[in-house]
Amino acid sequence: MKEILGLAIETSCDETAVAIFSSKKGLLANWVSSQASLHAKYGGVVPELSAREHTKNINVLLKLAFEEAKVKPENLDFIAATTTPGLILSLVVGVSVAKALAHLYKKPLIPVHHLEGHIYSVFIERYFQEKKPSYPFLALIISGGHTELYIVEDFEKYKFLGGTLDDAVGEAFDKVARLLGFPYPGGPHIDNLAQKGKPSVKFPTPKVKGKYDFSFSGLKTAVLNFIRKNPHYPKTDIACSFQKKVAEILTQTTLRALKDFSLKELVVVGGVASNSEIRRQFQIIAEKEGINLYIPSPKYATDNAGMIAYAGFLRFLKGKYARLDLNPSPNIPLWKFNEYLKNFHNYSASKR
Repeated sequence: MKEILGLAIETSCDETAVAIFSSKKGLLANWVSSQASLHAKYGGVVPELSAREHTKNINVLLKLAFEEAKVKPENLDFIAATTTPGLILSLVVGVSVAKALAHLYKKPLIPVHHLEGHIYSVFIERYFQEKKPSYPFLALIISGGHTELYIVEDFEKYKFLGGTLDDAVGEAFDKVARLLGFPYPGGPHIDNLAQKGKPSVKFPTPKVKGKYDFSFSGLKTAVLNFIRKNPHYPKTDIACSFQKKVAEILTQTTLRALKDFSLKELVVVGGVASNSEIRRQFQIIAEKEGINLYIPSPKYATDNAGMIAYAGFLRFLKGKYARLDLNPSPNIPLWKFNEYLKNFHNYSASKR
């Protein structure tokens, strides 16, 4: 097979990211510009500011990526972009640039679902390794906006099992960090604090109806009430206790699904997969239960375009291109993405 070169753009939230992928050499470039410090003073992402930053940064990152990869735009085989879900103003920036480049250089436009990208982040990191997840596998996606469980039967074949009924796990980390006096993003602050404390507070496990669902709003409220009643309690212990409970909730629900569906392959992806206690508890369970566990390193766990490039590559191989009237959407579920794509499918391009 001849070498396939793809450009990918990710602007779903507050990271501007550009990557260039080679089917023979793997990632040639993977640039990310974070906006975390910009949004910190607001306690979360401000959509309009995020879109402005994407607009300011995207051309700079494109230039850097092409220079590092030593690739010219006219030599690309496809251009991929995150299409959904995310902040609509942010998504529009990335999709618009991808559409413009696809039109200018007459290249196939490949839409990618953001969660699909996260699932395949473990594949791009292990591109040249033999040990990769084998189908079917269970995927737990944990990030600032998502906490969802899927059985992945194949590329584009995703069976949704359950998700959060309220706050996403990353959102819960941010809110608890704020209660403890730390800025956005809160996850790293909680993780650092927790490593200096002990799990001396017994926070409750929220009850859920669905067998594979999650809930973190009640846990956040429990932390709030505890802090109000114990204002001088060590923050390190509160952070450690909260983090341990979150890891316990995630691992127990995921283990239940693994056993119920007799699965031995597990991927844990998304920005919260960088958390040290969550990684530790999943590794313990994997060793105990004989599970093949795959967690990306932090640079691939957080939002990046490398994962979008790989998912785009798989869709390119299927000949599924989009017309240039492709519109981003803020909230298309992963299991409905194929139906969504039918509205923009470029059938003529797929016959090339």
